[in-house]
Amino acid sequence: MKKIVLGILCVIGFNPTSFSQELKSKLLFEITFNLKPGVEIGQTLTGKRTIYPVLDGFFEGPNLKGKVLPNGGDWLLQTDETSHKLDVRASLQTNEGENIYVNYQGYLKLNADGTYYFRTTPYFETNSKKLAFLNHTVCVGVGTIVKPGETVSYKVYQIL
Repeated sequence: MKKIVLGILCVIGFNPTSFSQELKSKLLFEITFNLKPGVEIGQTLTGKRTIYPVLDGFFEGPNLKGKVLPNGGDWLLQTDETSHKLDVRASLQTNEGENIYVNYQGYLKLNADGTYYFRTTPYFETNSKKLAFLNHTVCVGVGTIVKPGETVSYKVYQIL
């Protein structure tokens, strides 16, 4: 049976090296979140929890542009002196009125020299036919702290 499957795959052009593709990406959009003051939950079993509600924001990319709606938040968990786990949910609306739900997790690691590692993995849900590709797109966000506790921004790259 294995020989038959392998034979069929060879006939239709199966190439084992085609699975080792180079990772490529392109900018999907840049997004900025303005946050309300954090709600301190305090030390829990898993770390120090602070919830930052989303106030508003905006996003813009080659094919997407719009605003961040004021109904999301970041359930930030500080796991030690320099490490934070992000758990974010937000709603976006394009300039054409298309709604997009985004959720992502990620890490913010502060370094002693003032630099930081700030990466996320956004996933999207939408009912829009025009934006349906977002429902099965893997992305990586590269974060920037604009104003600590107030504003963050990301460059969101679509992994091709």
